[in-house]
Amino acid sequence: MRLPGFLAGQDLSELRAELRRLEKIAKRRDFAMACMDGSPRRMTTLGGQAIAAESALIPRLAADRTLLALLRHVSGLEAVPAPVLTERFVLNILHQESDTHGAHVDDYPLALVLFTEAPATPADGGLLEYVPRAAGLHQLDTPLARRAHHRPGDAYLLRSDTTAHRVTPLRQPGVRRVVLNLAYTTPGLRTATTPSAALLYD
Repeated sequence: MRLPGFLAGQDLSELRAELRRLEKIAKRRDFAMACMDGSPRRMTTLGGQAIAAESALIPRLAADRTLLALLRHVSGLEAVPAPVLTERFVLNILHQESDTHGAHVDDYPLALVLFTEAPATPADGGLLEYVPRAAGLHQLDTPLARRAHHRPGDAYLLRSDTTAHRVTPLRQPGVRRVVLNLAYTTPGLRTATTPSAALLYD
């Protein structure tokens, strides 16, 4: 589900400043995921354990009752924050030409992705590319794949365990894509066993 302008004004400014601060301790990653057929990861990241140790804002945001109520209303799932802290919130920064987050599905049913910085135009790359209810990651290379461009303050909610998705490479130097990924599951469930819920990103 597209959530344009999800963050605005002071909320966006505060989160942008927090992610910029956390970027100073984030680590550069450049490797291929063997379990995902060599899908590349070229980005700077910071996982949930470090974020929890360094930030009061982000854990509070992820567990916000109003936000959880919204996720439950929209998804029809009894959304709760992911139990594994490392994956509960992740900062992903694409900031070098050709940076990308390769093809994958997630362990948890829901991902709420918040943008504080984004490429100005689709031609700059950094697009979300996805296939609903995918039979496999290979479908990202077929006409079934959809693409979406986002702006700072936007968010999207993805049924991320049954949707093949990736971020297309940045195509220009000086372009940045900074997102905070918040992962949610349902009580007692680590991964979805069937794609029973409707895709949220349409």
